[in-house]
Amino acid sequence: MKKRLLLMICLLSFYSNIAYASPVVKTDNLYTYEEMLRDVSDLDRKYKEIITVNTIGHSHFNRKIMAIKLGKGQNNILINGSHHGREWMTTMLIMKMIETYAEAYANNNVIGKYKTDIFNDFSIWFVPMVNPDGVTLQQFGPNQFPIFHQKSLLHMNNDSHDFKGWKANGWGVDLNRQYPAGWNELKGESQRNYQFYKGHKPLQAIEVQAISHFTKRIKPALAISYHTAGREIFWNYQNGEWLVRDRKIAAKVAQLTGYKLNIPPKKATGGGFTDWFITTFHKPAMTIEISFLVGERNPPLSVFSEEWVRNCEVGIMLAHEIKTMYIKK
Repeated sequence: MKKRLLLMICLLSFYSNIAYASPVVKTDNLYTYEEMLRDVSDLDRKYKEIITVNTIGHSHFNRKIMAIKLGKGQNNILINGSHHGREWMTTMLIMKMIETYAEAYANNNVIGKYKTDIFNDFSIWFVPMVNPDGVTLQQFGPNQFPIFHQKSLLHMNNDSHDFKGWKANGWGVDLNRQYPAGWNELKGESQRNYQFYKGHKPLQAIEVQAISHFTKRIKPALAISYHTAGREIFWNYQNGEWLVRDRKIAAKVAQLTGYKLNIPPKKATGGGFTDWFITTFHKPAMTIEISFLVGERNPPLSVFSEEWVRNCEVGIMLAHEIKTMYIKK
């Protein structure tokens, strides 16, 4: 019964443009960096009471890395997406989440069973697109970049003009292999590439510098990094004495989404954002992989409605969980 109710609520949100005014965030087409900027600006104007917008840095090719705060509280959690170029559906998901929560707050509505008045004294920070260069390259190819760099991009892409598999940033560094935790043990490409090149040192990429500095500044009590694909949750990386606590909250996300909890090998290597977050702050973090497996490309738009239903309550559920089981202690 609860799952049916959740399905109805999330589907009503997804198809709200049928019965109500057209939503700001459109989910039926390619979701680009430029569209994200427009939507952030529109949501900021529409929900100024509850939304705060910051530019926390710029990409290698000077595209903005945006952060959106939903809520009025200092205590917060952090949700980010699109560390990888081909995973831009996570940006769409996050932007849809921001609009849905802001609209519910403005109208004093609930999200599932969760009250939105939590945002009176608690916040969620969203960074929808950590890697705007990678997203732009994956969607539109090298012509969106300086002429002097286009030949290098083709070389890093195995001389293919099909960039649908591109994960790295615009300089050929895989951003989710750039964090210090476990970086030394990471294997992969030895030079700049469309995926798996970890860089010559951790925190080399300015996009990673931006999100790591921002994370240290806002001190979130929990972090989520959305990726594609596989419908899987990675939560366990050297959690130590916090293992039981972190498993408990990851299990709640698994129950809500229907995704499986990953059990990593004992010698699992790191380098990812959530690996760094767990070992740096000793607080829970999860990498959530949306969509069924699709290989080296972006998931099809046809899967978004189901992934939205699975994830629409994740942010607000975690806000409530963290406020009750963690911050108050």
